[in-house]
Amino acid sequence: MGRHSRKGPEAAGAEAGAAATADREGEAARAGSGRRRRDAATPSAGTGHTPFHDVPQARGGHPEQHEPGGGWGTATQPRYDGTGGPGPEVRARQAVARQLSAQQAAQRAADRRAAPGRPPVGSPPLPGPRREFVDAFDAAGPRRAAPVQAGGAAGTPEGPDGSEDAPDGGEGKAGKGGKGRTFTGIAAAAVVTVLAVVVAGQVAQKSSGGPGASRTAGSDREGSADASRSEERPTPDADRPAVKPLSYAEKMAEPYPLLPDLKASGKFDAVPGLAKAPGRGHKYRYRIDVEKGLGLDAGLFAEAVQKTLNDDRSWAHGGAMTFERISSGEPDFVITLASPGTTGVWCEKSGLDTTEDNVSCDSAATDRVMINAYRWAQGAATFGPDKLLIYRQMLINHEVGHRLGHDHVSCRTPGALAPVMQQQTKTLELEGIKCRPNPWVYPGS
Repeated sequence: MGRHSRKGPEAAGAEAGAAATADREGEAARAGSGRRRRDAATPSAGTGHTPFHDVPQARGGHPEQHEPGGGWGTATQPRYDGTGGPGPEVRARQAVARQLSAQQAAQRAADRRAAPGRPPVGSPPLPGPRREFVDAFDAAGPRRAAPVQAGGAAGTPEGPDGSEDAPDGGEGKAGKGGKGRTFTGIAAAAVVTVLAVVVAGQVAQKSSGGPGASRTAGSDREGSADASRSEERPTPDADRPAVKPLSYAEKMAEPYPLLPDLKASGKFDAVPGLAKAPGRGHKYRYRIDVEKGLGLDAGLFAEAVQKTLNDDRSWAHGGAMTFERISSGEPDFVITLASPGTTGVWCEKSGLDTTEDNVSCDSAATDRVMINAYRWAQGAATFGPDKLLIYRQMLINHEVGHRLGHDHVSCRTPGALAPVMQQQTKTLELEGIKCRPNPWVYPGS
């Protein structure tokens, strides 16, 4: 495409005259720079028609032509110059026709290459602009029409040898303006034809699965290796039951890893929340502290204490007393879950040595009832690994019993349940009398 310029119908008419003058210049002009120009003083060639003075003039300075034959009207008689050859008007129209024919032929060849075996879109070429194009231009009044290129689009006109015509400015005659609008109609028809060819080529490519054909989303994955890989991937078993969370009893029966000589931070966190006292007896309010860094379930420990102490087989038997857990305010005592090292420190404050058998204690000189975290996590050999639940219940009841004022007692009946205040962590046999493990104050209830 050439450079685009804005030229009106007068310039278009002047260009047609320039083309005729260029033909008369002959080979001398072609031997020059390749650009054809005419002298501004040289008058443009006439059209061969003289307007009638008594006929009404249409917009643009030329009479309307309503004869059959489309925008061209009836064929006019060709004018000849003095040498016997075609006149400048005929030669200009022939040059435009040759340019359009060459462009349409090139476009049809491109269509055949883009879609082999299909008839070229827009063939045969249009003989001229349709009547509606000319009527549309006439109805719109005079306007500045862009000159015609050899490529069939509006822009800077090109000569037959590919050079650009750049005529000097100047006002054209009324006939030249009408011819400019006619040429503009030809250009519009050519543009429509080219657009139709381009769109048809794109549709042909899409329908034939060419490079521009669109694909349905996901169609390139159908039947591909991705589909086979997805079939090989394991799928969730619909019949497999969902993982059921452990119940309280199951958690209480599970051992937890903890070293027997661990000494943690020595700092405590109170378990948040409130657990109301369920009974109507004497109320004891307690808080639960858990040493930082143990890695044990503090919530499980707090739940176990509340359930164990308020069980009817425990100290709450018969409604004599009830226990309420708090996390703020002044408690009656603090049940503390601590590492073996920290437990020994707090028990020593009350003159008790827990390091020999790694046991728990009630540090009576303080407000803390110390539960050895190693025993809570691993249990004791006297109960074995299958009785962790009842061992943990015994551990709570035994140490809180000391806080309530109870001392150690021993089993006196062979094979009987050991008293809850017996040191069952150390042994179940005293003075030759062996008893069975027991977590409750009132086991027969």
